[in-house]
Amino acid sequence: MTEKTRIGRLPERGVDDLATIQAILDEGLVCHVAYVVDGRPVVLPTLYARDGDRVLLHGSNSMGLARAVRGGSPLSVAVTHLDGVVVARSAFNSSANYRSVVIHGTGVILEGSEKDEALDTLVDRLIPGRLGDVRPSTVTEIRQTTVIALSLDEVSAKVRSGGPNDDEADLDLDTWAGVVPFFTVAGEPTPAQDLRPGIDIPDYLRSFRR
Repeated sequence: MTEKTRIGRLPERGVDDLATIQAILDEGLVCHVAYVVDGRPVVLPTLYARDGDRVLLHGSNSMGLARAVRGGSPLSVAVTHLDGVVVARSAFNSSANYRSVVIHGTGVILEGSEKDEALDTLVDRLIPGRLGDVRPSTVTEIRQTTVIALSLDEVSAKVRSGGPNDDEADLDLDTWAGVVPFFTVAGEPTPAQDLRPGIDIPDYLRSFRR
C-alpha cells in the first residue's frame, strides 16, 4: 500500500485481497479515467478490460487520453458497482452498498504485436466468444486506434455490504429501514435493423453475463 492507495475515510471497508480486486474489475465494463491535458483535469468514461496484472483502455489516436499519456500525465482509473441503496432511519446514516476499485499509475501505449494481442483481448474480455465471429481489424483500423495499458501496481478497493447502521436511539422510530438491492442484468439481444434474415443470435450472446 502507498499513500496514493491508502484509504482515509472508513478504512475498515478497504480490501487488499488481489482476487477480490480482480473479481470487481472483471465484472465491470465501464471505468472512469482521470487525467490532465493542457493543464486541466478531465474524467472520461470508457470501456476497459483486465488483462492479468493490468487494465487495457483503447480509443482513437486523437483522443485526449492518448495525448495525455504521450505527455506523461498520471492516470487514475475508477470502477464502481452499485449493489443497493441502504435506507436508514436517518438521512445521516443512509448509504449505499458498493464494490469499487481505484488504480493509480502512468499508462503505457502499446505497439506492434503487443497492441494487436491487446485489441484481441479487449474483444474477448468484453464479449467472450465474439473474437472468432467478427471480421479481423484492418491495418488502417489498427493504426487509427491507441491501446493503453495501466498496471495494477498501485490499486485499492473499497466494499460496503449489509443493512443500515442506525444509531441505537433511532431503533424505536416507526420508520422503515433496509436495503433496496440493485442489479445489472443483460437483456435479450436485439438484432440490427439491417441484419440479413436467417442469422441466429449466437449462443455466447444468449448466455451473456458479467
